[in-house]
Amino acid sequence: MNLKLFYAILLTIMPVTELRIGLPIAISYAKEQNIPVSLVFILIVLINILLIFLIFFFLDKLHPLLMKWNFYAKTFGKFLKKFQRKVDKFEKKHETLGILALTLFVGIPLPGTGAWTGCILAWLLGLDRKKSILAISLGVFIAGLFILLFSLGFINFFR
Repeated sequence: MNLKLFYAILLTIMPVTELRIGLPIAISYAKEQNIPVSLVFILIVLINILLIFLIFFFLDKLHPLLMKWNFYAKTFGKFLKKFQRKVDKFEKKHETLGILALTLFVGIPLPGTGAWTGCILAWLLGLDRKKSILAISLGVFIAGLFILLFSLGFINFFR
């Protein structure tokens, strides 16, 4: 595997960058290697969707165990309190939209609106897990399409 593709995958699984940064790098790699862009698009989107299951596993199984550790409890506890205030604000604004709001939230390719945030949001709100996974996955796919179209337009513009 090429180092550029490895970086794209690594950035795709990181909380801040996700596919918003990973996908353009993977597309660039595909263009350089004459690989169909559709293959790297599917790869990156699937990796980001599989990440949803790992995040929920962490939140459901590992987080309660780690909360017994003082350093983790203090660090993550502060983050959760801050995030909970934002969740409450989000919930008041979008409670009538429900799961659709979660899809739209994740689907808008802006910093802080990806699978990581969507999972934490769904977890904190206690949303139905299956519906949340579906909503977040659809949001990831929508964000991926936006990034794909933007990246291809950007690449073609500079040709």
